[in-house]
Amino acid sequence: MPDRTDRTFLAIDYGERRIGLAKSDPTGTIASSLDTLEVKSIKDALARLTVAIEKYEPNGLVIGYPLHSSGEKSKKCLQVDRFAEKLAAIYDGPIHKVDERYSTTEAVDIIHAHGKKVGQDKKRLDRLAAVIILQRFLDERS
Repeated sequence: MPDRTDRTFLAIDYGERRIGLAKSDPTGTIASSLDTLEVKSIKDALARLTVAIEKYEPNGLVIGYPLHSSGEKSKKCLQVDRFAEKLAAIYDGPIHKVDERYSTTEAVDIIHAHGKKVGQDKKRLDRLAAVIILQRFLDERS
C-alpha cells in the first residue's frame, strides 16, 4: 500500500483499441509518460490495467472524459462511464474523470514541435494525451 504522503496518480487515455498511460511523481506535481496498451477487449484492458495498478500502486486513477467542445457529454462519455464502472470493480481508490477536450490536438502539436510526425505511431500520441490529461488534473489540484 502506498505511503499516505504519496500522491501518485495513474492516468488513462481510454480507447477501445489503445489505452495511453501516464503517472505522476510521488508529490502529485509532474506527469510523465508510461506506456500504451494495445487491447482486444474490455476484459483484456481491465486485466492489463490491473497489472499496471498493482505495479504503480496509485492513490487515484484519472481517466480522460471526452466532452463535446460545448461541454456537453458525448456518446464516448457513456463508454468511459461504463469502463469506469468496470474499473471500480478492480480498483477501490478514487477514479477521477477529467475533461480531455483538445488533449489529442495538444499532443499532435507537441509532437510536431519536436520535428516529428504522428504517422503510424498512434501509441506515442495516446501516451502523450494521457500525460496532458494527468497534468491538467494535477494543476487543478494544486
